[in-house]
Amino acid sequence: MSQLTIFADHDGMTPTLRTDDPAVIASQLGAVGVRFEQWQASQPIAAGASQEAVLAAYRSDVDRLVAEAGYQTVDVISLNASHPDKAALREKFLSEHTHSEDEVRFFVAGRGLFSLHIGSSVYEVLCEKGDLISVPANTPHWFDMGSEPDLVAIRFFDNPEGWVARFTGSAIAEQFSRLP
Repeated sequence: MSQLTIFADHDGMTPTLRTDDPAVIASQLGAVGVRFEQWQASQPIAAGASQEAVLAAYRSDVDRLVAEAGYQTVDVISLNASHPDKAALREKFLSEHTHSEDEVRFFVAGRGLFSLHIGSSVYEVLCEKGDLISVPANTPHWFDMGSEPDLVAIRFFDNPEGWVARFTGSAIAEQFSRLP
């Protein structure tokens, strides 16, 4: 179940809000410029489906978002617990960083925890199957896919080179939640 938990950035233990209501999640995130939507597949998606099949199942939403925001590249990433570099990949995303473009992910399967450091708050967004999140460019954040990742996500990019991070050097991410 999707969930939003908000903390003061100096206290990763005491939430000021916790909700699993998608409308409240979208409203709270929208108030700080973060897009959150839930999509439904237009057709069943089999385990191990090709990138083309995954994109076809969500074609109307993908096309709408591309037309609306002008993304240049759309692809599908699939990562599971048998991936030989899963620990290194997880570690790479766990440090606070920013991007010069929006980071947009739609979860076809599995889950991931986005933590957004906006102003004096940290917004932890547990995204699961059916969730789309768009983290605005230059927003400090980090991402945890868990120690045993199992996710399929559609990624949207402005930059044809894909994911390019600028790490902030802050240790804030170490004070907040991790997925098991």
